[in-house]
Amino acid sequence: MVAGFFWIAGELLLPGLALLCRDWRVLQGAVTMILALLAGRLYPGSLLPAELETLSEGPPQPRFHSVCDICGTRVIWKNGVILGFAAFIGSGIRHCFTRNLVPHLPHFFSSHLALVGAEAVACLFVCLTAERFGRRAILLLCTVLTSISSLLLLALTQYLLELIVLTLSVVGTAASHAVTMLSIFFASEVLPTVIRGAGLGLVLGASFMGKAAAPITAIPNSRGFFLHHVVFASFAILAVLSIMLLPESQGRSLPQSLQDGESQRRPPLFRRPPREDHLPLLAPHAIPHDYSRLAASSKRMLRSPDPPREL
Repeated sequence: MVAGFFWIAGELLLPGLALLCRDWRVLQGAVTMILALLAGRLYPGSLLPAELETLSEGPPQPRFHSVCDICGTRVIWKNGVILGFAAFIGSGIRHCFTRNLVPHLPHFFSSHLALVGAEAVACLFVCLTAERFGRRAILLLCTVLTSISSLLLLALTQYLLELIVLTLSVVGTAASHAVTMLSIFFASEVLPTVIRGAGLGLVLGASFMGKAAAPITAIPNSRGFFLHHVVFASFAILAVLSIMLLPESQGRSLPQSLQDGESQRRPPLFRRPPREDHLPLLAPHAIPHDYSRLAASSKRMLRSPDPPREL
């Protein structure tokens, strides 16, 4: 989530930097210099030998697996495919919503700020709700919002008011960005440690494949946009059904081995497991600290010659 905020901050600063540079070559050089400075600050070369020496002296590291080992699993493979499919849809369908914003926001800076603002709202929404209601529930909610907005715009754009079209486009843009971001974050918690890097690489690759499909719709005098919208709207409905098969990672430890990843099960969607009762059986003030009176009365009862009375 922190990376998402940094990405949005960079997109907010990009128009001002482009206005100052005035030329794309100067802009590219300035962005490259900023990235080089940030990389030098975050990964100083003097710390690398010390880190390598520390790792070599520590306990033996677990054996990591390759991408091909994911195909030999059952639950891990299913989770990776579903999350990669959701990330692909979230990145690919976003252009269907942003295209409707162009007539209302003809200027580059206004449209860019509107898109970045929608992404910031989506990132904030995920941060506030995913920890409270669970990853799977919020991912399902955002996918449902994406599919409903795309279907309404696909079927009723000519009959809706411009304000409704603009609202659906903004909601769809924010929801699709939340789907992509939450799918990547969800994959980092569901995939086991031994293949987490390879699994995240596949999910990120699927996300970029969805972005690569957007320029096809920009070809003039073609019907690629309508076909693009129909295909991704159908995929969004299929993603709603697939997300229900995912496990929930909220409040659970990260899986370390392939066996841990295979042992994950799908919990109920709307029914939460009962919470543990941490209250003691007796209140602290009701616990007797002096048992002398209790022992004396018990001895008198045992020594008494009178038989017990019947009730």
